[in-house]
Amino acid sequence: MQWLIDLCMLFYPCTCQVCGLRLTKPSEVLCLKCEYNMPLTDYSLRIDNPVSKIFWGRVPVEMATALFRFEKGSGYQSVLHDLKYRGNKRTGIYLGLLLGHALKHTSFASCDLLIPVPIHRSRLRKRGYNQAAIIAEGVSRVLELPVEESLLIRSTHHDSQTTMGRLERFENVDGNFRMNPHHLDLNEKKILLIDDVVTTGATLETCSSILLNHYRCLVYIATIACA
Repeated sequence: MQWLIDLCMLFYPCTCQVCGLRLTKPSEVLCLKCEYNMPLTDYSLRIDNPVSKIFWGRVPVEMATALFRFEKGSGYQSVLHDLKYRGNKRTGIYLGLLLGHALKHTSFASCDLLIPVPIHRSRLRKRGYNQAAIIAEGVSRVLELPVEESLLIRSTHHDSQTTMGRLERFENVDGNFRMNPHHLDLNEKKILLIDDVVTTGATLETCSSILLNHYRCLVYIATIACA
């Protein structure tokens, strides 16, 4: 089998998504140097970190974190775009594994299950996958927690929020999510919400509020990047 992998790498080489350096294994996404230089946060170890503060006074989540800081125009921006817009699910698994290892020895690891932020079914048909669910799969492999994809439903489809301001983002997600009528009983559970990027926190706030209104539960939030 290894000879087949080597042959594929010879004719279809994989390259680092940040610097373009040729990689040695098809499972790799970044070279060691670019992985080492990723602008990681230590937010999962600090309850008063900048991502947690986004939700203070808005929704009572226990703690929130992001794996790295999103720097517009940096090579690491292309890593997220590769997952979200170019259909590379391998990148999502890789980022989820990194996030899982960052959470492994923290309070986030005490959660009972993972819930990826859902996307609307029309976008799911077009893209073929939910990027948050792919990330959650990687996190699950490290933390050994189940992933519940069907518990939250995105009932309304809107255009991308990328160019929206804070108020517009809140208005854009208002009423967008609902519970699956056949949902599980998650009372007394610790829930870890997973998404790719947190900016204003509007989407994650809405999802957290729905969960907290339906259950006597604790909600944690983890994303790949914070902008």
